[in-house]
Amino acid sequence: MACLELLRVQAYFDDELDAGAALDIERHMDSCEDCTALLQDLKTSRGALRQQGLYRRASPQLKSKITASLDREQDASQWLTRWIPRQRQFWFGAGTGAATAAAFATALAFFAISPGVSTPLVSDLMNAHLRSLLENHLIDVASSDQHTVKPWFAGHADVSPPAVDFPKEDYRLVGGRLDYVDGKRMPVVVYRHGAHLINVFAWARRGDPIPPATTRNGYHFVFWQNGDLILCAVSDTAVEELNGLVRLLQE
Repeated sequence: MACLELLRVQAYFDDELDAGAALDIERHMDSCEDCTALLQDLKTSRGALRQQGLYRRASPQLKSKITASLDREQDASQWLTRWIPRQRQFWFGAGTGAATAAAFATALAFFAISPGVSTPLVSDLMNAHLRSLLENHLIDVASSDQHTVKPWFAGHADVSPPAVDFPKEDYRLVGGRLDYVDGKRMPVVVYRHGAHLINVFAWARRGDPIPPATTRNGYHFVFWQNGDLILCAVSDTAVEELNGLVRLLQE
């Protein structure tokens, strides 16, 4: 079985990790031959490419084309941010109750799956998710009983997210923990789906827009709102499988 840290080794090679995460990887590679070999292969490949003189400076025309493409992407993102509140007002006004609101919230969460969107929040969530995969960092309270996990959050965090076990659907509640994300202490509910772990982060909404769903380095991020909370499910499982847990939690 491939080491779970291989993706973080690639991020380490690309200088994408913070100092703490980089130190964790360096310690991990002291005892992991697979990760050490991957890092060496990456260094060898980079050295070979540099020696072959494959570098070419981009022409002014190419730079202009790329800049224009990025500007269009930014404009599209700003349009989506403006579009969502208006559409929510329309549908909530036309709806007949909580079921309509929940259905529309689900649609919003799945509407914009954009590859590679990188923001400070997404970076923090990804680092927290990867940290949790290290030994002894996954859970602070181990239980498949929601009546154990949710009260534990009530005594340790500012908010208490839903913590429901779904054994029939193979989304098994593992437990919960506290993590530090985006400059604040954040409760995290942990699920296991097949061979994959899913971290569900939760924090109080304070007027900020709900981020669009995204994928980064093979990890998927799905955001949604539940009352006064914003939640984000993170995992390397298939997007449709991650969305399955989100639907269950919304229902």
